[in-house]
Amino acid sequence: DRTNAILYRWDKRSVMKKMLLLTKEIKERLIKNFKENEASHGEKSFKAVVKLFNPSGRGFWFLTELNPENNIAFGGAKLSDWDLGGISMNELENLKVPPFGLHIERDKSFESNKHTLAECEKLVEGR
Repeated sequence: DRTNAILYRWDKRSVMKKMLLLTKEIKERLIKNFKENEASHGEKSFKAVVKLFNPSGRGFWFLTELNPENNIAFGGAKLSDWDLGGISMNELENLKVPPFGLHIERDKSFESNKHTLAECEKLVEGR
């Protein structure tokens, strides 16, 4: 059926296009935070700069820092449970999530540098 063929082509194009997860400004801020934290020997704590999410279901990432040498970000993530730690941006940028093969997206409405990671945890836990 022609209608289904047109819809399939439209869906295929929309699925193939990936969103830029870290804009230049976001990346610069994350790297700046990383360097400040490194200089303070881990004594600094930052608010979330960006929120990423799985458009097909579970999965939220709130990033505060980015090591430019290995492209590992630091932040909080909620997949099944809340966890703090390192996040490979290379893996996250190339992840395709079932059932439609969509990519991770950036929440454009998230207010940068407003929420601590503890507050982000409460946001995704519904508290």
